[in-house]
Amino acid sequence: MAGRQSSSRRELWSLADSYDFIASFLGKSELYRPPVSRLNPLEQRRAFRSSRDQHNNVNHSRLDKLHKLVPVSRNFASLRQQHGTRRHFHDYFVTNLPSSSLHPDSKSSTGPHHKLPRSASTPHTPGSGRSPAAAPPMIGASRELTVVRIPLRSAKHHFGVSVSRGTRPYNEDTYQAGTIEIPAFAKRAPISLSRSGSKITAGGATSADSASGDPQVFYFGVFDGHGGNECSDFLREELHSYVENAAEIFELGSSLKAGGKKEDRDVGAPSADHGGGENELSSQGKKSLNRHEMKGEGEFEGLQNVPKRNDDKSVKDHPNSPALSGEEPVSAESNKPKAIGLERDLVAQWKDTVGGYFRRFKPEYFSLAANGSPPSDTPISIETALMYAFLKADLDFVTAQARKPDAENQHGDTPLNADDILGEPAHLTPSKHRIGGPKQFVGGSTASIALISTPTPTPFWHPASPSTIIVAHVGDTRILLCDTATGLAKPATTDHHPSSPVESTRLRRYAATFVTDSFGEERMSGLANTRAFGDMRSKRIGVSAEPEIRRIDLSPAEYSFLVLVSDGVSGTLSDQEIVDVVKEAKTPEQGARDVVSYATEVSSEGDNATCLVVRLGGWERRIEGGMGSMGTKEVRDFRKGDALDPRRGRT
Repeated sequence: MAGRQSSSRRELWSLADSYDFIASFLGKSELYRPPVSRLNPLEQRRAFRSSRDQHNNVNHSRLDKLHKLVPVSRNFASLRQQHGTRRHFHDYFVTNLPSSSLHPDSKSSTGPHHKLPRSASTPHTPGSGRSPAAAPPMIGASRELTVVRIPLRSAKHHFGVSVSRGTRPYNEDTYQAGTIEIPAFAKRAPISLSRSGSKITAGGATSADSASGDPQVFYFGVFDGHGGNECSDFLREELHSYVENAAEIFELGSSLKAGGKKEDRDVGAPSADHGGGENELSSQGKKSLNRHEMKGEGEFEGLQNVPKRNDDKSVKDHPNSPALSGEEPVSAESNKPKAIGLERDLVAQWKDTVGGYFRRFKPEYFSLAANGSPPSDTPISIETALMYAFLKADLDFVTAQARKPDAENQHGDTPLNADDILGEPAHLTPSKHRIGGPKQFVGGSTASIALISTPTPTPFWHPASPSTIIVAHVGDTRILLCDTATGLAKPATTDHHPSSPVESTRLRRYAATFVTDSFGEERMSGLANTRAFGDMRSKRIGVSAEPEIRRIDLSPAEYSFLVLVSDGVSGTLSDQEIVDVVKEAKTPEQGARDVVSYATEVSSEGDNATCLVVRLGGWERRIEGGMGSMGTKEVRDFRKGDALDPRRGRT
């Protein structure tokens, strides 16, 4: 009787209501994910929802009724109230363009215009009577700017990407390119490049500020998965959000702000010394390009690592040049006590969750205490945030995989409703976001990302713009810079292989399984990389995602372009060959296509190949320094000829 009275006090739930709820839940599952601000900042996942998902209507009253009847662990009603607009990854950049270039006859243009109707105007016929109704010539140029969004992947003159699966059945490589919301970390511009006052660019374009008020920070990344694409997909969709949230929870400040007040820096403003339509930005760009004195071949004898032809007509690859020396980290304004606490908690999680190598490891750039002593005086910087983001992302991925059922060890007592949408599936992370597939993934992925920040609104690809590049790297994907004056390839990363002296020293006491395979490559526990995301079965012996971080300050037009490649390219071609192929292309897009096409054509392994090319300030003079692209011309022609030789496949 009591049960009947209690059921009468609450609304009845019919079978039709259940069907409606399930259909609504499946169609609108993204709506009920916790909002960004309510989640652990580094456990959220980017939502790539279609416009259809964003406009679906859900019967919230039935959800409220179900919440009263079904004991679930999450209050969907409260999540619905807390849900806000999610910021998707920006795969575009925002720029200011003169309104006259978009709408030549817009009302904002200076000069009078006729307002006669069409019937009052006559076509111009030489020798006829009256003249047609027409506007007088424009007086001056419009100084009004319009903010526009330009898709970065479609801007072929600024960025290019090409991918190929080679002869593999699947492509496990992924990449990402766009802008992210983190404080600027570029070195402040010299006083000669600073102009006070809020002025508008005449006849040119400048990058628009980000939501934080700083110039936009560009993000480029390449991820090479092994054993599957689950980890590389996770990094493509998630790693940038880990970086953003690490900077947010550390409360990092901008390197361009002093005392919380933003200084005005607008090198694109018109100068009183220039007449006509020329602006100061254009003039400084020409000066920057002409300032670099191109060097000949004899001036860098022995520095150009070009593959050589042996007497038996085979190609002998020259060892790659050492990586560029980076600048010291720059201390940023932050909440240091909070940052140190977060660092300590993360290291403790690695120690308790994985153990082994991580029981005594001390990440670089962390301000951790040693043997009970006070915390070190390591400054909190963007490098600290990157180290935290990489380690946190790797921990989340490994933890998520450990909670999933092992495909190689199936148990018969698994409940039938293990994947029930109303339950708590074991393969979901604490933030309720799926990482990887439904089964345990034991593979991993390498990663190389480049962040570019400028001290002025001038975009980094302009010849007059100085910039700062920070590279964070794990594995054997590579990032290269092309020096404008010499034409040489300048690596910004080093391969994390067991044969590396740094890596062998780091891991020798933990791993006694360094072996050499039939190709002469040293491996550890069957892995070619000693640093990687994932690879959960090798974590205890030190295969970690501690990134190698390097800060590089670029003067105007110092480098021509930036290249990011996976090992399907760098494993076949030398650094100088990659750079020389890009030099011969008209656009970065064509350069990326040519590199991948050439690498897959001459490769004997047919690995996945990915190449990203980013234009820098010295692009217009990329072919002038040193030997141009002729230094590797002979070797490249030989490789192509050998690849086309029908006798190549004979044994």
